[in-house]
Amino acid sequence: MSAHPELRSIKAWPIEEAAKLADRLAKAGKTEALFETGYGPSGLPHIGTFGEVARTSWVRHAFTQITGLPSRLLAFSDDMDGLRKVPDNVPNKELLQAALGKPLTRVPDPFGTHPSFGQHNNARLRSFLDAFGFAYEFGSSTEYYTGGRFDAALLRMAEIHEQVCDIIRPTLGPDRRATYSPFLPIHPETGVVMQVPMEEVRADGTLVWKDDEGRRWETPVTGGHCKAQWKADWALRWFALGVDYEMSGKDLIDSVRLSSAICRALGGEPPLNLTYELFLDDQGQKISKSKGNGLTIEDWLRYAPPESLSQFMYNQPTRAKRLFFDVIPRAVDEYLQNAERTRALPMPDAAANPAWHIHGGAVPATAASPLTFQTLLNLAAVSAAETPDDLWAFVRNYAPEASPATHPFLDVLVERAVAYCADFVRPGLKPRPPTPEEREGLEDLILRLSDAQYAIEDMPAGAERAKAIQDIIYDAGRREPFAVPNKDGSMGVGRGWFNALYQVLLGADEGPRFGSVVAAYGIPRTIDVVRAALDR
Repeated sequence: MSAHPELRSIKAWPIEEAAKLADRLAKAGKTEALFETGYGPSGLPHIGTFGEVARTSWVRHAFTQITGLPSRLLAFSDDMDGLRKVPDNVPNKELLQAALGKPLTRVPDPFGTHPSFGQHNNARLRSFLDAFGFAYEFGSSTEYYTGGRFDAALLRMAEIHEQVCDIIRPTLGPDRRATYSPFLPIHPETGVVMQVPMEEVRADGTLVWKDDEGRRWETPVTGGHCKAQWKADWALRWFALGVDYEMSGKDLIDSVRLSSAICRALGGEPPLNLTYELFLDDQGQKISKSKGNGLTIEDWLRYAPPESLSQFMYNQPTRAKRLFFDVIPRAVDEYLQNAERTRALPMPDAAANPAWHIHGGAVPATAASPLTFQTLLNLAAVSAAETPDDLWAFVRNYAPEASPATHPFLDVLVERAVAYCADFVRPGLKPRPPTPEEREGLEDLILRLSDAQYAIEDMPAGAERAKAIQDIIYDAGRREPFAVPNKDGSMGVGRGWFNALYQVLLGADEGPRFGSVVAAYGIPRTIDVVRAALDR
């Protein structure tokens, strides 16, 4: 593939990260980049895992565009870690309780679908990544350790055992500092990952240790008979595989620092790292896969298309964000706006837009909608649409040429809007009575809509009709206390008028351009809604 170094001038965080990586490879004389994402399968895959793979994939694509060099993305599962506690959100907890301490690939699957809990969660991860079309290679810690992929690096770590310990010891309390070793032997009888002091770490890679019953064992570091502790394990992987780039969350800043030091001690160069901020739930707490709080992948896809999730993940990765149901509508509409803008931009300017990265440089023409998602939600609320067919009947008032066959993305939005409205919009709608000033404005709006109805219905459906209705809504609001002066001296309409429309007519605090909602719902039905609000 040809290189496009001119992309370096574009202000977009994936391009900035890719440019730094390109410089690293040029300095090292490497001609292929290895990207990695890590996954701890002790709980069910959650939405943050997708975010890390998506973001890494965008940097990878930008790297390829800038350099023309090949690359690989390794999605690595730490499935040889010992199970430390039973997650809250799994069935058959007694199966896991009986296997505490064993590698996740030796823990029974509480769901009964795979040979082990680790394999079950790995399958969930892979299935999801495959559904999104990510290009990646899957790596299993168990397979890499038992298959010998880490043997040479483990022997090297045994050679510099004391140096590795000296890197970690200052971060530990007195008790652990006295007994720390980066090696965790697997008990040859129980299969438990043993966290015990090493009596001896021999230069040939033999571990000498005692179990809880005082029995003395000699275990080779190779062949999957032991694994490394977390920070040493991360460094081991970077060194053994030659990882060039890996992102990680803010909670791992210290781990990155220590693992980098160990990687250098082993003789390697740690990867470039982007520290991203953590996702928070609706209570402002960190999302945890073991707790199952916050949004799940399935939740998001029930209420919005996958492209909107990518949009949410793209925005400001170094800033903490709430990841809950109320962020979905904005993410959908932001994606729609970016997709439309990107299609109209030439290169390299298009590469500054998130949609260019989300779609790997080719935004599909089908990723479009004549109505915003927020408008669809308000239309579903005011019409009490209970099925996609119900909502489509009103959508056609705005876009007569549209159908599920000709506008598949709009069809997805319609289906998701009905579900989201039923679960989150309609239950919270509490229309309030109008103030005397609002009543006058609404009565005037009825008269203006009635007078203009036939003229408007003669207009082409869509944006032109919506604009004409919006102008009428503006005219009805040019009165005290809603009128505000424009910069040119003319009289405009303040936000209070439009907030009043949504609060009185729908019970929502705010919404999109009300003219679009009226154009889709129809003037006669809208007049009925306004009259019902006045009679309330």
